Amino acid sequence: MGIIEECITQLDTSMILGIETSVDHVGVAVGDYRGIRAHSMLASDRRHAESLTPMIQFVLQQADATMADLSAIAVDVGPGLFTGMRVGIASAASLAWALELPVVPVCSLDVLAMNAEWSDNVVAASLDARRGEVYWALYRMRGVGIEPLRLTEPMVSSPEDMAVHLADRGEDIVCTGTGFIRHAGLFDDVPWALMAGQPYAFPTVQKVVVLASHRIAADDTVQPGAITPMYLRAPDAEINWLTRVVTQ
Repeated sequence: MGIIEECITQLDTSMILGIETSVDHVGVAVGDYRGIRAHSMLASDRRHAESLTPMIQFVLQQADATMADLSAIAVDVGPGLFTGMRVGIASAASLAWALELPVVPVCSLDVLAMNAEWSDNVVAASLDARRGEVYWALYRMRGVGIEPLRLTEPMVSSPEDMAVHLADRGEDIVCTGTGFIRHAGLFDDVPWALMAGQPYAFPTVQKVVVLASHRIAADDTVQPGAITPMYLRAPDAEINWLTRVVTQ
């Protein structure tokens, strides 16, 4: 078998399980070279741990697949909700260890930016980080279904600082994500801010699988023990403890 034929065979048999728990919903999807075969999304109200396992079983059943058919696990590693991120990462690592599969960690902002993959403008992807802050990064889109190019690294700041940074670029920017929706008042009358709107507010698990497929093709995977959450700031529990110590 030649190299091309071998690559096609590997592509045909690759099936990715995607896990999204970094935001206020839980998403699970299964995809292969034909696209997304099955997916499910549930507004979890922070019940990520209770929802995830039955959703994985349901999606595999809908895809007419089993755990043995999987070739990789993809998981959103943040930034996002700390508890949700940990649930998703722990589940992905456990499955990967048990099935001896590689893991594809993806950034929530990279996934979110793909909601604006149609854009010819720079895209700003931002998630509400709570505590008066936002997570955000800038991207140049490279076509539908293609991994976006980062123009900045993911960061956390006040929404005001983000707005100043974006205005300083002096160009129209497509703005997508809950960071812009939560702080819409800052951008209501800003001519350069092209708001993508509520339908594009969250990273989706389908895009987690699409993004992971590019990483797998580039052999960009990790072993289960090497998954690292992208926190960008200290977990809220640590912040609360430090605040309590300082004020005592």
